[in-house]
Amino acid sequence: MKLFYSAILLFVLSVPARLHAQKTDSLVKDLDSMTKAEAQPGVRPLIDVDKDEYTSQTNITPKTYFILLGTDMIQEVKAPFHASKKTWIKVGLFAALEGALFFADKPVQRFSANLMKNNPGFNIVSTQISHFGGAYEGYVLAGFAAYGLIFKSNKVKTTTLLATQAYITAGAMSYAVKYLTSRQRPNALIPGKPEPDNSVFKGPPVLRGTSFGSGFNSSFPSGHTTAAFSAATVFAYEYKDQILIPVIAYASAALVGLSRITENAHWLTDVAAGAALGYVTGKQVVNNYHRYARLKASGQQKKVSVLFNLDYANGVLMPGMVCKF
Repeated sequence: MKLFYSAILLFVLSVPARLHAQKTDSLVKDLDSMTKAEAQPGVRPLIDVDKDEYTSQTNITPKTYFILLGTDMIQEVKAPFHASKKTWIKVGLFAALEGALFFADKPVQRFSANLMKNNPGFNIVSTQISHFGGAYEGYVLAGFAAYGLIFKSNKVKTTTLLATQAYITAGAMSYAVKYLTSRQRPNALIPGKPEPDNSVFKGPPVLRGTSFGSGFNSSFPSGHTTAAFSAATVFAYEYKDQILIPVIAYASAALVGLSRITENAHWLTDVAAGAALGYVTGKQVVNNYHRYARLKASGQQKKVSVLFNLDYANGVLMPGMVCKF
């Protein structure tokens, strides 16, 4: 999965190109990932997010794609600093839930390990499902894109492009949190030693004078689950008027999360955190696009420079981005 993420991120973030975004105070500076894109009270919506035809007015061009991707990244980083009291209450409640689930980490892990040991056939199924949170999801999105192109469906094409943005953004955010926490994975079991401790959070490697690896100290959150829920949320929101699509999308993402536990790759709390991060990222990507669509439809445009690049420091290749307002 990390190889797949790296390939996409390197492709996207190594393109040094100055892009032009929309109105600075609406599209870049003041976009809140937790704020719904709505018109003012009493004013007819410029873009009706409940109608399929809205995408025919707001097709995503290559330039637009990278503008939105850049602002997606910015919003994800800035969101905690602009969160409302209501949002922080939700964060607090989720933190409390994570604290409760923490005590279930080891029992759940033992149960899943015994289940897989006594049912060898589950291993193949679990592995294949797990892949849908990694490389296989890229194939699925490619299939949706092909469908949109063949049948000339603007909505399918737009939704798929948004899902890829959510996938990339969620991958970057997941990697950042993994780096900051460096939690021990449940499969970090050494023969003859005690079972892995789910409370091991080593913190940023730079503070320990070590480099960050992708092995046993990258458990929190589950990257596969984050990616799966980010794409699922995009499809769920864009097709919220069709009950089956959100159900199928979230059920598929939940199976990916479950498979990460049965694969002994993540703790229950890793999966829960990944699902939450994926959901918030997917929602933010959808809101960002619809805000852009409203601005475009209203003819409000103002240029802003966005530069993507890569920086090499301490033996690690890191993505960089500069946004000039």
